[in-house]
Amino acid sequence: MVNVVIAGGGTSGWLAASMLSHRLGKNVNVTLVESEQIGTVGVGEATIPTMRSFHRLLEIDEAEFMRSTQATFKLGIIFKNWGAIGEDYIHSFGKVGQKSWMAEFHEFWLEAKAQGFGGSLQDYCLELQAAKAGKFGFSDKVQTNFAYHLDATRYARFLRTFSEARGAKRVEGKIEEVLKDANTGDITGLRLDNGKQVDGDFFVDCTGFRALLIGESLGVDYDDWSHLLASDRAIAVQTESVSEPPPYTVATAHSAGWQWRIPLQHRVGNGIVYSSQFISDDEAQATLLKNVTGPTVTDPKFLRFVTGARKKSWHKNCVSLGLASSFLEPLESTSLHLVMTGLIRLVKLFPFSGSAPALAERFNKETRFELEAIRDFIIMHYKLTRRNDSAFWNHYRELDIPDSLAHRMQAFKENGYLWPDDVALFRVDSWLQVMMGQGLQPASHHRAALQMEDGALKQTLDTLRKDVVQKLSTLPSHQTFIDSYCKAQDA
Repeated sequence: MVNVVIAGGGTSGWLAASMLSHRLGKNVNVTLVESEQIGTVGVGEATIPTMRSFHRLLEIDEAEFMRSTQATFKLGIIFKNWGAIGEDYIHSFGKVGQKSWMAEFHEFWLEAKAQGFGGSLQDYCLELQAAKAGKFGFSDKVQTNFAYHLDATRYARFLRTFSEARGAKRVEGKIEEVLKDANTGDITGLRLDNGKQVDGDFFVDCTGFRALLIGESLGVDYDDWSHLLASDRAIAVQTESVSEPPPYTVATAHSAGWQWRIPLQHRVGNGIVYSSQFISDDEAQATLLKNVTGPTVTDPKFLRFVTGARKKSWHKNCVSLGLASSFLEPLESTSLHLVMTGLIRLVKLFPFSGSAPALAERFNKETRFELEAIRDFIIMHYKLTRRNDSAFWNHYRELDIPDSLAHRMQAFKENGYLWPDDVALFRVDSWLQVMMGQGLQPASHHRAALQMEDGALKQTLDTLRKDVVQKLSTLPSHQTFIDSYCKAQDA
């Protein structure tokens, strides 16, 4: 048996305990060390659809999970004031139209628009239309692609119960010293402030920004990406729910950052992400509080961060997850996704026989590849702005972006051509909705539609639009579906 020690609790730590105990429990002993003295960041309450696949791996009952975490459904994100002040668009999780092998759907639609018909691109996405209408549902006849809004603190509690039932053990204590082998430099154990010592063969660092194991003890450096993403502060606050929760997150751009709104069953999570180069903490807090709805139920919580990633997420006998590994602002709700894909990667590459430098190298390459793909997608939101009302937005309009992103944007601008990102997280539909939502219009498009028989393009588009309307008409309101499926008792 391999003794795995997880340093740190919170969402990342208990996700690790859940996955390792459930999927490798016959081969590993899992011990999690955490201190009640140390708080958690706990602002990552919005997710993306990949979480559903992760939960299936854990065989988690969806309705039970949602009741336990006061969760609501999420069909996408509404972006306000990003392209220009007063404009908004939805990046939904749905499929837009129906593509062919030769060309994507939007290229058929662009030809229809050139011929004077076709309506709005938004007409061809059920999830987008359901988000706008405040509806939600799924059935054998109507499939929707969705994610969740959840209470991160309750989620960690839910995962603790889940993993302890599968053999994971929790040890209370604050880590005072990381013990290492004098010859190999591998970590051998953790000495706690209460005198306990927790020994292990393999360690998972979930100690947050401090990165106590991977950074402080093993000395793995951190790559700073703040030259590409300028924001370095966040403030979070919770408010009372004063209306039914919509099935989407809201991301509203301000003069020096952006504000999130995440509706749960029992409250609303709010926060502002901003750059201290362009706005003071007091000004950011005033902006946040001026733009929330409902009375606040917590004091504002201030966070400082440096966007970037560890040069290695796995070094010697330690893997880092969550904030100990990297930080990308939560604009596209990818924080929990990165923890989950890291865990799936770890399970596939787990070093049962001890030292495994080749496995660590593979883990690090895949992790960095994924991080850079998400980073570039986030950068695009800023780069595509047409705002010129502040130094913050002028900075981003003039920013030199990675060549890979510049190439992708140019290919779409010139020819309407799109492809999924290199880790297949953001599909063509995602790139399309953000690019066109923020005003990037292609000068040309593929002529596949001209291969169709006369009238066939219009007939096909009409059928697709009617199908969306018909399915939308069968969906209940988001609140009605929650009440029947997963209503929390203390919501």
